[in-house]
Amino acid sequence: MNKNIHQTDKDIKKKKTTSKQVVAMAGVILLVLLYVITLVVSVTDSSSSGSLMWMCLFATVAIPILIWVYIWMYGRLTGRKTISDPPYGTEEE
Repeated sequence: MNKNIHQTDKDIKKKKTTSKQVVAMAGVILLVLLYVITLVVSVTDSSSSGSLMWMCLFATVAIPILIWVYIWMYGRLTGRKTISDPPYGTEEE
């Protein structure tokens, strides 16, 4: 029984990472970096801090939207239902 549990753990670790997962993780990392940069820029006093702050705030909104568009387009091009599909009119009853 223990052999089966360990074998299952190995199978889980071998699971293929999809491009959607890679893009989502990259987006999370970018957003965390943006929050850190925004915090550092707001604490420091430099001549370009205002423009850097606005760029970080814009990217905080733009990156999730771009990720959503990528996942939506991926679903449209592959013909698969994704999490970005609207909930209305797509379900078969």
